[in-house]
Amino acid sequence: MTGHPSPTVISRYADGDELDEATLWSVEVHLEECADCRARLAGSAPEEVLTLLARVSDGVDQGVTAGPAPVRERRHWSAARNRWLVWQLIPWLTMTAAVLLVAVTLQALEPSLPSLVLLLAPVAPLPGVAVAWSRGSDPAWELIASTPTAGLPLLLRRTVTVLLVVIPMLGLATDRTGVSLALALLPCLAFTTTTLALGALVGVRLAALGLAAAWGLVVALPAVFTAHLPVVLQPGSLGVWAFIAVASAAFAMTRADRFLRRR
Repeated sequence: MTGHPSPTVISRYADGDELDEATLWSVEVHLEECADCRARLAGSAPEEVLTLLARVSDGVDQGVTAGPAPVRERRHWSAARNRWLVWQLIPWLTMTAAVLLVAVTLQALEPSLPSLVLLLAPVAPLPGVAVAWSRGSDPAWELIASTPTAGLPLLLRRTVTVLLVVIPMLGLATDRTGVSLALALLPCLAFTTTTLALGALVGVRLAALGLAAAWGLVVALPAVFTAHLPVVLQPGSLGVWAFIAVASAAFAMTRADRFLRRR
């Protein structure tokens, strides 16, 4: 069919008369693009159809007028929560608390052991940090990754949440075992910031796993076997830990854009 459908065809279409498939298809395609023919079709509709459409339109208008006022759009609290916490952190934080409790218990049973709390303090926050910004651990990752707060800002918020849980645990553990909180806290912060710094290069999860494995093999296990704390956990090492924490945090801030590409 070329040009406009004839008035007869439009009338038959409006009445629901049977048309061949080619004519029916060409009329519907033409009506999508031609306002004049749509107006002609509306005028050709049966009276009962026009009456029904008018009644429906009036009902919709009355419902809109009599309905409640539009609800003000409010920011859902879960959106703010997801920036600071992902539920997948909870099992890891629970595991950290359990491990520290075991360390305190073993220390009480075997006072000859080196301070297990100090040996665990540097790696205590790493499981939580590893899942803080990860595609595999966050069900809403695809949605959050597209927001302006994704990447390093989101990772920092969730890391703060991890530290707010882990640091009180370390405080209680050091109080029970009589070791210095500063000796536990500074290595804990230094390993956390170093994880973020390395995370900009290799990914946060891989950085956390690598640092935890290296600390366990090079420092923690030899200290348990020799029953002596390593020099890196002696009071004289506090300045070194503070320097590592500041330097690695500064490096992570300069590589903020890479956290959108690293998972």
